Amino acid sequence: MNYLSLALTGFLLLCAMAVPAADKTTVILGGSLVNLDGGPALENSAVVIRDGIIEAAGPANTVPMPDQARVIDASGTWLIPGLMNMHVHLGLVLPGKMAVELADESEAELALRMAAAARETLQAGVTTIRLPGEQRHGDLSLRKAIARGHVPGPRIYSAGEALRITGGHGSEPDVTYHDGPYELIKAARREISAGADWIKIMISGGIATDGGDIAQALMTPEEIRAVVDAAHRLGARVTAHSGSPAATVIAVDAGIDGIEHGYFLDRPTLRQMKKAGTWLVPTIVVSQPATADFYQRIGSPPWYLTRLQSVGKAHWRALELAIEEGVSIALGTDQLPAEPNDGTTATAREAQYYVEAGMSPTQALRAATIEPARMLGADDVLGSLTVGKHADLVALGADPIEDIKALRDIRLVIKGGAVYRNELEDTP
Repeated sequence: MNYLSLALTGFLLLCAMAVPAADKTTVILGGSLVNLDGGPALENSAVVIRDGIIEAAGPANTVPMPDQARVIDASGTWLIPGLMNMHVHLGLVLPGKMAVELADESEAELALRMAAAARETLQAGVTTIRLPGEQRHGDLSLRKAIARGHVPGPRIYSAGEALRITGGHGSEPDVTYHDGPYELIKAARREISAGADWIKIMISGGIATDGGDIAQALMTPEEIRAVVDAAHRLGARVTAHSGSPAATVIAVDAGIDGIEHGYFLDRPTLRQMKKAGTWLVPTIVVSQPATADFYQRIGSPPWYLTRLQSVGKAHWRALELAIEEGVSIALGTDQLPAEPNDGTTATAREAQYYVEAGMSPTQALRAATIEPARMLGADDVLGSLTVGKHADLVALGADPIEDIKALRDIRLVIKGGAVYRNELEDTP
């Protein structure tokens, strides 16, 4: 057993009591069920949850009430599916004071930090996340612990460790990484063998790496094609860190499944993504002025702040163009989902940015629920409050279709039928 597994085992003993068990049967009664296909909300609804699965959802006066069920009075709230965040690093380390403080972090410390972030993520209403690149397979160990009910946290889809090339984004000076198609194929197979269901490749420059052009295409076409082919053969999906139109075009031609960030994407590239069905996870929250307080808190160095400022306007325009072109968009933040940001969480602020950039509130809510489930290939079990799906549910204090800022006011969080946050009252 490695140190990371030992650390997680110890953490399980400390916080096992913090994981609520799912009630056999729960009824969420009286809330307005938000219609994510358009149209008015269903007022005075009843959602029946049995053994963690939605058994019924409809008007309260037509849904049979099961005997001996726990009833939660959701009157005056609006019910939406659990939020989903497709770009999360629970073990996030960024340049500056943060990197210095975590420079000697042990595997045990990493495990505890990631577990704490997972618990906060769930409290923020985010019930499913995707981790596109973590350290030392802490994500895969944590995913097992959450799935077993040992620690509280969201459902996790993960890419294991991101695949880097020597001198590329995320690389350390004087360190050799994976170079050439065959090395990258072997690295991709290793991550899938370890349990990754996605592979993440760094195909362009990035904000968090000092030096180089962020929009520069760094990974070769042969390398990109090799990883995509190898991963798809083993049933994994592939996404790429890319701020580069040139690199993105190559990746889309190779059949890649998703693009992260897309800082400098132009209209022709986005049209190609739309045609190919390639997903975009914008992470717009990281490059906009409202995020300045976060970078001050973590002590970001001047060069990092300069790169952020140079990217922000182009990143915003790329998001506007992506919305105009109808590219498939799934919400992702590149910050911890519960990270304080502009008076709310990073997840809620990301969705608000989508509306400011041209989405309707309904589209933004879909980008945080239904669309990520589609991207994961899990829309048969996740993403909507539909009979037969996992009972992942959030109650809001206001109507998000009227104002997306309603995501700032979360009253109830349920994942898999278990109640993790409850500011409402049970009905006797």
